Parts: sequence; C-alpha cells; structure tokens
Amino acid sequence: MGATFTAVETAESRAELAALADEIWHEYWPALIGAEQTDYMVEQFQSLAAIERALRDDAYEYWFLHDDSDGRLVGYTGGHPEPATNRYFISKIYLRAAERGHGFASQTVRFYENLCRERGLSALYLTVNKGNELAIRAYLGKGFVTIDSVETDIGEGYIMDDFIMEKQVG
Repeated sequence: MGATFTAVETAESRAELAALADEIWHEYWPALIGAEQTDYMVEQFQSLAAIERALRDDAYEYWFLHDDSDGRLVGYTGGHPEPATNRYFISKIYLRAAERGHGFASQTVRFYENLCRERGLSALYLTVNKGNELAIRAYLGKGFVTIDSVETDIGEGYIMDDFIMEKQVG
C-alpha cells in the first residue's frame, strides 16, 4: 500500500482539510484528553481559521494523504521548516481510524525525510502527547529519540503535556 501526498493549496482544499481534521480529532482524542479539550484544540489549531493563520503567519505546509491503490483520502499532515535550527517541525500526522496500522505514518515520515534532504535540513522533530503510547512507540521504531519533555499552556486552563522527539536526517 502506497501513499500519495497532495499539497493543500486552494481555498476549497483548506476547507476540506479543516473538515477532515475535525473528523479525525473527534474520533481519536476525546478518549485521551476529553471532549472539551478536543473541541478547544480543534478550534485553536485545526479549524479553517487556524489552518489559514498557520499558512499565512508561520510558513506551514499541509498535504492530504491518499491511498495509491484507490485514491481514497486516508489522512493529512503538516508542518514547517525552521531555518534557525536547520530542522523541519512536523506538527501533524493524522490518519482516519480505519487507516491506522497500514504503513501510512511510516510513509509520511519518509516523505519528511526526503523533504529535509531536498531542502538541506539536518533533522525532523515533533511533539507527542505523553499519553499517546501508540504514537510514541511508532516514532521510536522509526528512529526518533526523545530530546525533551514540555508542558505548554494553550489557554482556557488546558495544558499540552508532550515529549519532543527528533530524528536526524543523513
């Protein structure tokens, strides 16, 4: 099973991305962080307004992931280069529930490794919720190492309790 990455570039595709983000977040995150925090985080970080703000203000790039075999939409990813640290920050790798465990996350990491090589960046990094054991194990298996632990106040009394994980790209 292969993945195709399609850049999110139009107003229509940005709206489609926001709808997909809302769907995926609400099927996965309430069990880990609760429904109220999920709603808050979708509005703050995954809504159409948040996506457009990230594109405009923070040099974010987003891609849809499609299954090569039939073209179905399986998820999305996004992040941005950090010239000051010569790294790429992977902000989002989110897959629909039925698509998890089929290699799409691994293909997404390879996509970013290739992007880093093309752009002359030395590493990838991301944050992962400390309670998201499945993702932590997956990233460790893909060569990431934990480099820090952070608690970030995101407003309204919510805290993101994350590990920062990094992978060198050679």
